[in-house]
Parts: sequence; structure tokens; C-alpha cells
Amino acid sequence: MVFLEAGSEVLRIRTFNPPTGVPEPEHVHPFQESGFEIISGSLRLRVAGEEQSLRAGESTTIPANTPHYFWNDGGEEAHSIQWFRPALKIDRFFESFFGLAQDGKLNDKGLPSLLQLAVSVPYFGDEIRLTSPPWPVQRATFGLLGPLGRMLGYEAEYPYPHLR
Repeated sequence: MVFLEAGSEVLRIRTFNPPTGVPEPEHVHPFQESGFEIISGSLRLRVAGEEQSLRAGESTTIPANTPHYFWNDGGEEAHSIQWFRPALKIDRFFESFFGLAQDGKLNDKGLPSLLQLAVSVPYFGDEIRLTSPPWPVQRATFGLLGPLGRMLGYEAEYPYPHLR
């Protein structure tokens, strides 16, 4: 992932997705419109229950608060430009998430530990939310576990290696 444009109005990132065939967890960006432009390769998306495939030169826009996820089920790496409007603090979410990944702190489903989630999910709740369990359940659960996570040293933002 490469940050192309990071400001208050929009975040644009360049991503490279290997052909794993494994989708990311379904999520929403409650207050952000987002989108993809495929540069090379292809990505499959499920947006509001509708599956679509995007190939080089194609793009899509996902309205705010619309459930979606994507994956690369093709035979080659997919190169895309993704954007989020307004940017809010989604850049810090990505830095934290990829910092955790680089340090080997994600499970086989690509998620951090429960206590890391307990401090990060509420903090980044305006930028990104998993669709399951429902948001009120996540808030209640993480509201109880968050103080324990913070007491044990977990922080909402996890520094990306170049920021340490």
C-alpha cells in the first residue's frame, strides 16, 4: 500500500492484492464514500449483496455505510487505486492495520487479537466497522474489554514500522 494523497478531503492509496481468493471481512465505512479503480489484474467485490468483477480500466463507487468486501480470485496480482471521501482518520487505520500485519499480529482471518480490537474498533468506528456482530454489540463488548486492553498496554493506533 502506498499513500498517494492524504488530506482532510480525500485519501487515495495504491494497493497490490495477491491472488489469494480469500475475501476480507465484510465492513462499512459509515461516513465515507469509497471507491476502486483497477490499474491491472482484477478484483471481485460484493457490495450490498451484489457481486461484481472489476478489471483493468474499470472503477466503482461505494456509498457511505454500504456493506462490502473484496478479494482477488484471479491469476495475477491486482493493482488498484482506492479512495475514501472524506478522509477522516482512515490513513491512521491503515497504518495501524499494516503495522500489526508486518509484526505478525493478525490471525489467519486477518484480524488482530480481541484486546487489540477492543481498543481500536471504537476509536476507528467513524472510519470502518465490521458488519458482524452488529455495531451495538461490538460497542458494548469492546466498551467492557477496552479498559482491560488499555491497562495491558494496547493502544488504538499501532505504529507502522517506518513511524517507530
